[in-house]
Amino acid sequence: MTDHTFLRRAGIAAIAAGAALTLAQPSFAAAPSHGSGHDKESGGTLPRIPLAQFQNKLLPGSIADDRGVALGGVGSDLFHDPGAPADEFWAITDRGPNGTVTVDGEERTTFPVATFDPTIVKIKVRKGAIKILRSLPITNAKGRPVTGLPNIDGREDAPYGVDGKTKLSYNPDGIDSEGLVRTENGEFWVAEEYGPSLLHLDKRGRVIERYVPQGWEGKGATYPIKATLPGILYSRAYNRGFEGLTVSPDGKSLYAAVQSPLANPDKKTYKASRNGRIVKFDLRSRKVTGEYVYRFEDVCTFDKPSCGSQNEMKISGLVAVDKNRLLVDERTDKVARIYTVDLRKATDINGSAWDDPKTSPSLEKSADVPAGVTALPKSLTVDLATVPGIPGKIEGIALSTRKTLAVINDNDFGLGTFGPDGRLIDSGIPTTLRFVPLPR
Repeated sequence: MTDHTFLRRAGIAAIAAGAALTLAQPSFAAAPSHGSGHDKESGGTLPRIPLAQFQNKLLPGSIADDRGVALGGVGSDLFHDPGAPADEFWAITDRGPNGTVTVDGEERTTFPVATFDPTIVKIKVRKGAIKILRSLPITNAKGRPVTGLPNIDGREDAPYGVDGKTKLSYNPDGIDSEGLVRTENGEFWVAEEYGPSLLHLDKRGRVIERYVPQGWEGKGATYPIKATLPGILYSRAYNRGFEGLTVSPDGKSLYAAVQSPLANPDKKTYKASRNGRIVKFDLRSRKVTGEYVYRFEDVCTFDKPSCGSQNEMKISGLVAVDKNRLLVDERTDKVARIYTVDLRKATDINGSAWDDPKTSPSLEKSADVPAGVTALPKSLTVDLATVPGIPGKIEGIALSTRKTLAVINDNDFGLGTFGPDGRLIDSGIPTTLRFVPLPR
């Protein structure tokens, strides 16, 4: 997600190298590796590719002016096909370059390249570089771009052009893509923040259907909308919908994480709460069949400079280790840690009183985990802040081998400020993928 301002984003730098790895002791049983393995640089960086040049090859004439913005945001999630070479992945962009400006005392969300279309890319990491092997723009059934524009007036921040003065139209097809899974038959599932929703895509990246919370008020989408997700998810805060997504090893279920605690019952609650949610979505029934409490760390012990802003804590990535355990990327913009959680030892709250907005105090309002509910037990697996060369804002994680974790950052398309000529002054932060060894 891009919850930054242009000026603030320009000042964020990569995390400095620290001490040795801090690892817990779980035993991982991922699929065996294939291919040549990892190169000596232990990762790679995406070269600068002008955004119009990239997208117009896929969707001719779709971007008239990219304002000097280069391709970025491909680190919104990372997925590794079982049995694929250890240096090849699928990745996904977010909704596109956007930020905030203040106009007449009002903070407004801007889309400098409003016709950008969220895209799935297949990448290869070799000799210190990220190479794009294949690109699939996400489109509707007619092959037209869904775009990254918000859906519902009043539900999301109003979209504006780069100057914050020209109001843009809402798009009922638009998505804020953040999570990615590729199924055994080559189709895709995407988790996004606006609904929050889960989208089923065909092999070409065309939306087959979209699953949203009960009570969702969007109208006019050109693809089927199915309101089967718990209605409580409709209370997600702005830009804090589904972010992490993974598929169970048997291919039967998706797990999707809400990035932050719900605004349940209000925005003030979400900003202070430490109780998040991870849902299990059955791919046969197309319904949520499990829901678990994820207890966030205290921001003051996790990232001291952010102390006092608990809402800086987020989930940005999930990986299924086996049928019972998930890796969770919990982070602020500067600090990221990977935890292992065990589904067997947590309370399934799906369909319980905690899914009822009338329950008071709500799950999110509770100072601790409510009596009778066991949150997902978690153990620290990797403290990424101690790994040399790890950038900030890690949003995508994947197991490239049974002993290696791949992590990738979201560089927000390099957005910094725009000069007098309307061209981007790039932040200089690249998209970087790194390989991190896991405990044996």
